[in-house]
Amino acid sequence: MNSLLSSHTTLIIIITVIVSLMAWQNNSLMNRLIFSPLAVKQGQWYRFITHGFVHADGTHLLFNMFTLYFFGRAVENFFNRYLGGLGFIAIYLIAIVVAMLPSYFKHKNDMRYRSLGASGGVSAVLFSFILMAPWSMLYLFAVIPIPAIVFAIAYVAYSIHANNKGNSNINHLAHLWGGAFGVVATILLSPNVLLHFLHELMHPRF
Repeated sequence: MNSLLSSHTTLIIIITVIVSLMAWQNNSLMNRLIFSPLAVKQGQWYRFITHGFVHADGTHLLFNMFTLYFFGRAVENFFNRYLGGLGFIAIYLIAIVVAMLPSYFKHKNDMRYRSLGASGGVSAVLFSFILMAPWSMLYLFAVIPIPAIVFAIAYVAYSIHANNKGNSNINHLAHLWGGAFGVVATILLSPNVLLHFLHELMHPRF
């Protein structure tokens, strides 16, 4: 139990669930935390981070936290080893910010634009894991087995499709940029990971 509570992944999940639940009950709180280019222009830079702790609905929250739970614990020690005790939390938060930047520059003059969700940080964690173990089996909906690398391809394709539809506050573009940040950060910290990934990719194991 103590090891579970000491997990930074678990800590992030607990905070995100609590903040999301509170925001659903309080529109004023949601409006203060959600990403808004107009608010950022007014000096509310904190929204680059806080938008990652609120979600559109239960499905959105469950999907992100379910993904973070299974893959965050797998890569947490990697980032903490290279960056110190809070390395994983730092990478997660930076990923949320970096993943939002393209959308900010694209919509910085759109007063109606809003975005929310932990997708940038979660995608960084997911793609970091895929670099380390591309043929590991993931269980879609906790039931359907699928190799991590196949899931990654489908995840990118879905994110591009959903982003092009653009009919929700969920920032699907952040999936792509967050994933890219996770890949780059992992390789910069340990370049050998790239060679390991290429070797694993050429030797499928199910």
